Amino acid sequence: MILQAKNITKFFHDPETVEVLKQVDFAVEEGEFLSIVGKSGCGKSTLLYILSTMDTDYEGELDIKGKRLNGWSQNQLARFRNENLGFVFQFHFLLPEFTALRNVMMPALKLGKYSYAEIEQRAMDKLKMVEMEAFSHKMASKLSGGQQQRVAIARALVNDPAIIMGDEPTGNLDKVNSQRVFEIFQELARKNHQTIITVTHDQDFAAGSDRIIEMSDGQIIAG
Repeated sequence: MILQAKNITKFFHDPETVEVLKQVDFAVEEGEFLSIVGKSGCGKSTLLYILSTMDTDYEGELDIKGKRLNGWSQNQLARFRNENLGFVFQFHFLLPEFTALRNVMMPALKLGKYSYAEIEQRAMDKLKMVEMEAFSHKMASKLSGGQQQRVAIARALVNDPAIIMGDEPTGNLDKVNSQRVFEIFQELARKNHQTIITVTHDQDFAAGSDRIIEMSDGQIIAG
């Protein structure tokens, strides 16, 4: 068991109090490829941000890698995130003024665990994994959408996180690039035993994952 969420409850209070997550309870195995699906507004992205430790304003308990993360300071959580979690969003959030290589190096430079040369080598290895090593010195702004998303995946992988979380990672991609991203995630789960947790509207993407959790009105209704 790499992640366990127990009775996760979340309220939004503006303009009025609304319960957006209602005692959500589930666990994820190491190396599992999990997709969370449901209609817009059902609470799936809100849940992902809690699982990612970026939102700490909730009730319930969150355990990742055997650690109960409730009550940790923002600095402690930031360090834990950078070392153990990787993130791929619908919008790649690459820095356009930097090369693909430099973008991938960023989380490792921030972590400060390796030498500059080691970080550069790790970043090149991850770019190679997503078939983007030939574009390593190209500015991020000059890459296509599919290429940028693959660089974003390499960036998420540079610190070898135990869990990769994706929020609509294929949301802006065509079918060919969506399939490529899916294949990369599948390979990470099967070969590297990294855990994948994605929120997606892409039915084909979800259908290929190991397990689907379906949400409705802030609750898990299947999976």
